[in-house]
Amino acid sequence: MATAESVSPSIYQLKISLEGIVPQIWRRVLVPSDLPLSKLHIVIQVAMGWTNSHLHEFLVGRKRYSDPRFGLDELDFGEPIFKEAKVKLSDVAPTPKSTLRYHYDFGDGWMHKVVIEKRLTPDPVQPAPRCIDGKRACPPEDCGGIPGYDRLLDILADPHHPEHDEMKEWLEDDFDAEAFDLGATTRELTRLFSRKPRAAKRTRISIAPGQAAAR
Repeated sequence: MATAESVSPSIYQLKISLEGIVPQIWRRVLVPSDLPLSKLHIVIQVAMGWTNSHLHEFLVGRKRYSDPRFGLDELDFGEPIFKEAKVKLSDVAPTPKSTLRYHYDFGDGWMHKVVIEKRLTPDPVQPAPRCIDGKRACPPEDCGGIPGYDRLLDILADPHHPEHDEMKEWLEDDFDAEAFDLGATTRELTRLFSRKPRAAKRTRISIAPGQAAAR
């Protein structure tokens, strides 16, 4: 018997939180329930503010999902790695309150908790994926994980610190740990996931090339 999910995919409201950071860094996004994990990876990258420069994986219980091109099976984590592009979000998180984790940059070790907060009816006027809320800036790439980020914030807060100028130069742009640009995030998700007509009553999702993370 066909389920409601198989007939008409719903919209999931997700809360994505970066673990181990206080005050919390988080985003609230809307995504189709049938979104492949490979595309959820892109949503998380854009919503959080990462640059897709490192390996990643999804963790659901003892199962791991990633891009087979990374060759994670060869690293012998002790568990098989399943293809993220073959798995829908609703397959691993079928109901509200379901959770999964997203691990980005195995060196810095950024772990995200993803919670399905609620299931919504699709809105044709406001298509998903879409970011609807969030707090605080994403840490800079390659800053050394949580300990390195804490140290970076201490240095930036002290203009007399001997490494203050060096860290400001390394960041290139002014970094505001409390800032989050919802408008810019929404525009980027719209650009990546906009539906463009190919023919009458037919659409396709266009994803920007080069999304596979580098080692």
